[in-house]
Amino acid sequence: MNDDAVRLDSLSRRYGSGEDAVTALDRVSLSFPKGTFTAVMGPSGSGKSTLLQCAAGLDRPTSGSVAVGGTELTGLSERRLTLLRREHIGFVFQAFNLLPSLTAEQNVALPLRLAGRRPSRARVREALGQVGLGGRARHRPAELSGGQQQRVALARALITRPRVLFGDEPTGALDSRTSREVLTLLRGMVDREGQTIIMVTHDPVAAAHADRVVFLVDGRVHGELAGAGAEGIATRMTELEAVAC
Repeated sequence: MNDDAVRLDSLSRRYGSGEDAVTALDRVSLSFPKGTFTAVMGPSGSGKSTLLQCAAGLDRPTSGSVAVGGTELTGLSERRLTLLRREHIGFVFQAFNLLPSLTAEQNVALPLRLAGRRPSRARVREALGQVGLGGRARHRPAELSGGQQQRVALARALITRPRVLFGDEPTGALDSRTSREVLTLLRGMVDREGQTIIMVTHDPVAAAHADRVVFLVDGRVHGELAGAGAEGIATRMTELEAVAC
């Protein structure tokens, strides 16, 4: 039985061709077990976001393979890839990307409506309850704090009950207190509900909430830390930035 939620095998992503080609990922092999929280860190330009986009099926690798829940993505048609993302993958960005004219519950229901499904109010309220916003269902984004808006974005990502939740700097736009609240929420989803989370971050404090931190330098895996604190992670990042210079 495969216990990996996501598996990358010799994954490479190049942009352009000839002398102008840029290698964003260079033969990266990684596995992300089910029910774990992984942070991905590295200096600017190390390939973090490209790794996330390829792993989530938002970008196609130049070579190598990506499997989500045992399903190989690289050979899927665009239609089947879209369906898989819609059903099994959640994504949270630094920008909340909420529609300002819609209420919290309407924003949360949007992925199901776009998939041609009629979301039940109970399911929408359940998703909002998961992120501690059961009482804010009828509020619009302008009536919510930044942290509450990111919680709505989380509920929207969770409404399909995804196998994997990807986060691209999900706390980057939040103050330190609100960031801690969202990270504690993410940690709880892993511990209580067995959610799998893969998060790109530049913040050692955010990364310390993860089970392990994977480091990238110049598109290659450059080691990892398990169960490290923010200070240890920051020290490793300083070392890696020196290597990258």
